[in-house]
Amino acid sequence: HNHYLDGNMQRSTADFRIIGATSTMPYLALYTNSELPPTQKESLSQQLSQSISTMLGKSEKFVMVHILDHQTITFAGSDLPCAYLELKSISLPEEQCSSFANTLCSEIATSLGIAQDRIYIEFSNAQRHLWGWNGSTF
Repeated sequence: HNHYLDGNMQRSTADFRIIGATSTMPYLALYTNSELPPTQKESLSQQLSQSISTMLGKSEKFVMVHILDHQTITFAGSDLPCAYLELKSISLPEEQCSSFANTLCSEIATSLGIAQDRIYIEFSNAQRHLWGWNGSTF
């Protein structure tokens, strides 16, 4: 059934956006003051990529993960291990961010041994016209 040929273009377009509303072009950045061996960074990057794909219902083909370890970060006046994560995506389902925070904090705590109360996460819903890929914007 083609939504665009049902005689009600405006309604079918809105229906399509609701039905097909999955996050597009997810980007996760992880900053931590912990130093990670290269093999741990690689495996964590793969793990987080799979998690983001699953959480957002988006093919891993479009997920980008960037890990920056050994950063100078102080949290609550201390340089104990901590992390800051940024999850950006077009059509980020904001009503699910609490669940995403739970999943991401748990994974970082387990993988890096960082206490969940020393992890901040910023969620950002990117505007299509401000997100570029493959020589264009969305």
